[in-house]
Amino acid sequence: QVQLVESGGGLVQPGGSLRLSCAASGDISNAFAMAWYRQAPGKQRELVAVISSGGSTNYVDSVKGRFTISRDNTKNTMYLQMNSLKPEDTAVYYCNKVILGAAYWGQGTQVTVSS
Repeated sequence: QVQLVESGGGLVQPGGSLRLSCAASGDISNAFAMAWYRQAPGKQRELVAVISSGGSTNYVDSVKGRFTISRDNTKNTMYLQMNSLKPEDTAVYYCNKVILGAAYWGQGTQVTVSS
């Protein structure tokens, strides 16, 4: 059973930074892409960033140049470095991995950007 556990969320002022982590355990293969999603109150969950097994990345336009996704396959951990945070980045952030058609999600970590 694959388990994903996010950490690193919190309250930060506009312009600040946070780094989220997603630790994977269970039946893990590093041959699959991983992703960060977020869901703000009253809004649909949206894809924020994705990283392939080889390290190729893609981002939603609203975070390009501010967020960086990375992974350490030796630690089965994915990261999201978030800089220049804005109030509109406030959301619950979820880690996601799809393995052979089965989607796995973490429990989410709250990020609040407010002065």
